Amino acid sequence: MSDSELLLRVAEALERMSPAPFGRPDLDAAEAFVWHVAPDRLEPVVKVARVGISLLVGVDRARDTLLANTMQFASGFPANNVLLWGARGMGKSSLVKAVHAEASLAHPGVKLIEIQREDLPSIGRLLNILRHSESRFILFCDDLSFDKDDSHYKSLKAVLDGGIEGRPENVILYATSNRRHLMPRDMIDNERQAGINPSEAVEEKVSLSDRFGLWLGFHACNQDDFLGMIRGYCDAFGIAIDDATLRAEAIEWSQTRGGRSGRVAWQYVTDLAGRRGVQLG
Repeated sequence: MSDSELLLRVAEALERMSPAPFGRPDLDAAEAFVWHVAPDRLEPVVKVARVGISLLVGVDRARDTLLANTMQFASGFPANNVLLWGARGMGKSSLVKAVHAEASLAHPGVKLIEIQREDLPSIGRLLNILRHSESRFILFCDDLSFDKDDSHYKSLKAVLDGGIEGRPENVILYATSNRRHLMPRDMIDNERQAGINPSEAVEEKVSLSDRFGLWLGFHACNQDDFLGMIRGYCDAFGIAIDDATLRAEAIEWSQTRGGRSGRVAWQYVTDLAGRRGVQLG
């Protein structure tokens, strides 16, 4: 076999292995999508898993701020990228999905696109797909954080800063994280101890969170808010329970879980609904 024939066979094999070109997606197929890579595609979400915004208790300031920012964006006006950070299980991702539902009622062209942290290096390709669409897009990255030697944070700057082309005016990013600076404290300390100019290395990573125009903090809820969350769910789903029983059971449930949060409240409601034979959803 000649060298040219061998090269031709190799080229044909590589072509068969390569994914099919990513066609123009039907962005009217759903109100929400999940971004996948290898091959690149936007997968429509038939039904978004979310709760109504009225059921999110104890996050009034964050709710009002995020809703106002989202409505500005949905209306075609300038709006900020948002980092929702803080205590686990306090409704950060639930709030993003609930706010999108409110915005899409008033502006059906607003789409929610979820992107996984490990797929951030592909975000430039996604932006190129969305850039010329008439719809408006909220990119949603849940549980965002970076560990040592993780360079994915550099890809995130493509949507926060936009690079030479600039961030598409029809795209905004909402991210949730348990960390305000998106990186663990020991990683910051290690960066300070290494390198010729460690302060520059630290600044590059810490300043990533500064690129979000809005920071919304979430803190552990108190007992009244915890009980209010549960009462709201019970009323919404038609679970009959008197206040005294609810209070006693809910407090005991939180004690067995070692804390109070929106997630713990929902877990109790799920257990209660199962015991009472009530469907959720």
